[in-house]
Amino acid sequence: MSADDRDRAAPPAAEAVVLVGGRGVRLRPLTLSAPKPMLPTAGVPFLRHLLSRIRAAGIEHVVLGTSYKAEVFAEHFGDGSDLGLRLEYVVEPQPLDTAGAIRNVSDRLSADDVLVFNGDILSGVDLNELIATHRSTAADVTLHLVKVDDPSRFGCVPTDPDGRVTAFLEKTENPPVDQINAGCYVFRREVIDRIPAGRPVSVERETFPELLASGARVQGHVDTSYWLDMGTPQAFVRGSADLVLGVAPTNALPGEHGEALCLDGTSVDAGAQVSGGSAIGAGCVVESGASVVESVLFDGVRVARDAVVESSVIGAGATIGAGAVLRGAIIGDDAHIGAGCELLDGVRVWPGVTLPEHGVRFSADC
Repeated sequence: MSADDRDRAAPPAAEAVVLVGGRGVRLRPLTLSAPKPMLPTAGVPFLRHLLSRIRAAGIEHVVLGTSYKAEVFAEHFGDGSDLGLRLEYVVEPQPLDTAGAIRNVSDRLSADDVLVFNGDILSGVDLNELIATHRSTAADVTLHLVKVDDPSRFGCVPTDPDGRVTAFLEKTENPPVDQINAGCYVFRREVIDRIPAGRPVSVERETFPELLASGARVQGHVDTSYWLDMGTPQAFVRGSADLVLGVAPTNALPGEHGEALCLDGTSVDAGAQVSGGSAIGAGCVVESGASVVESVLFDGVRVARDAVVESSVIGAGATIGAGAVLRGAIIGDDAHIGAGCELLDGVRVWPGVTLPEHGVRFSADC
């Protein structure tokens, strides 16, 4: 075999798997029409931000593990060539949990090292450094671990002085360490092939503990990079704003941005305020006196005069009446919020619903 033949036969340096099969229940009603990773986030589907960072790390082959509304991903991304990627799609026949979903795509993989991403995490981890840690320690699996201010909200992952993971601890009021599982891993291919096939398997509750018990090397890559679980409405708004403001890394922002990002065809009156990292979709109208702060407006939204929209998400085609006040609200596609309504503290309005005018006030506590 010639040297050229050997090069062609060699497996790629690394491949990636992105798990995007969840139903996004915490983000309803927004996810009634699209999977969570496909929701407009800083002007493009959230998944595009992640894929752009994967490609920037030199990875070209990505497999998406899909389930809920699986067809939406292929319809938008196709073969991935516009991102410089080769994308493949594998649909789960039934919900398989994290490790089960990884095992379900294993026949599409050929690299020795496979990066695995949860599809709803916004992270600034250096992917090349993560891979370097994995290889330099000859690990079976390497976990990205991030330090957080309040680890009691998460399960903790302690490590020894060499960085080896020593345990997986459930949530506790007094966690012994401040580092948590950040939802990004590097697997040796052989480890993926040993995951049981055809049934639900959890990496946190089954795969990782079993690896530790068997003496396998489970390595931690600890850093303090940007990290956010985008699964809740509040986090979704925050993450989109951080992308627009440049706090969170991405190579996929469409067009110019500063305090806000406005897509093509948007009309913002000179007397309106759009700020705080807001993302304004294509064809939106923001009328005089209106204020949109740290919010996400999907395509075709109309915000009437003197309305206030703060820390909210407004679905495609929705209208916000004159003088309405929305703070921490989630509005479904094509809903109509009447003039003078006040929606506060996590109120959710389902698609197509019309709320009357005349100062109706709603809050999540009502």
